[in-house]
Amino acid sequence: MGQDSVEEAGPGGVDARLAARLAELRVEGGWSLEELARRTGVSRSTLSRLERGEISPTAALLGRLCAAYERTMSRLLAEVEADPPQLVRAGEQTVWRDEESGFTRRSVSPPHPGLRGEAIEGLLRPGADISYDGPPVPGLEQHIWVLDGGLEVGANGHTYELREGDCLRFRLWGRSRFRCLGTESVRYALLVVLP
Repeated sequence: MGQDSVEEAGPGGVDARLAARLAELRVEGGWSLEELARRTGVSRSTLSRLERGEISPTAALLGRLCAAYERTMSRLLAEVEADPPQLVRAGEQTVWRDEESGFTRRSVSPPHPGLRGEAIEGLLRPGADISYDGPPVPGLEQHIWVLDGGLEVGANGHTYELREGDCLRFRLWGRSRFRCLGTESVRYALLVVLP
């Protein structure tokens, strides 16, 4: 599966369904691979390989695609799941890993039709540093609650250091960055609310 992997409860493979959904979104938007490459800054060949399921996306690549399609990462991942249940048991929560950047993401409460919020558990290894060019949806409300360790968050041109128990809340309009502070992993809850 390469450096990135997705774990899930259930058959079918999230990577394969994600590749198919990304291709569908491009076609629905009426965009060629060249147009999507222009909008995201990702090469046409990488996009083509991604849509064919030959490679798995990194967090940064998925972030760029989500911004182009005006979706949160969780919403995109929810679109490749079959009818999310109201009760999301721990063993049924989708876990996505980007080994290259040291990021693990658990969709604790995935997006659901009719609901505007979602809950995510993030885990960054020591030294992990992830940046996003912009929010998938401008004005996206975020609440970041550090459960263990230290986290540096950059949002809307400001930088914040969060320690265990701290919560940072804001609406995101610009670039963002998440960096693990210290020699231990940081675990945090991210609550996202669509505008």
